[in-house]
Amino acid sequence: MYWDVKTVKPLPNFRIFVEIEDGRRGIFDLTPYLDHGVFRKLRDVHYFNKLGILFGAVTRPNEQDIAPETLLAEMLPGESTPESTPRL
Repeated sequence: MYWDVKTVKPLPNFRIFVEIEDGRRGIFDLTPYLDHGVFRKLRDVHYFNKLGILFGAVTRPNEQDIAPETLLAEMLPGESTPESTPRL
């Protein structure tokens, strides 16, 4: 679908670079989520970096999934490419 995540890369300060199938790119900040439920585990930088994409959504091994609709609603436009952004 047009909102499916195509690329996701971890960035410093609990942010992720996201590219959507329709070409939109941006930065999604997970900081507001770090004090809530299953998202607390993301405070561990090594775990934070374990990103994946499943059925168009950003996923992690213990189900801290981010729905594409949430990414689109909250991501800030960004011109960064995954290759030019440093890993945590």
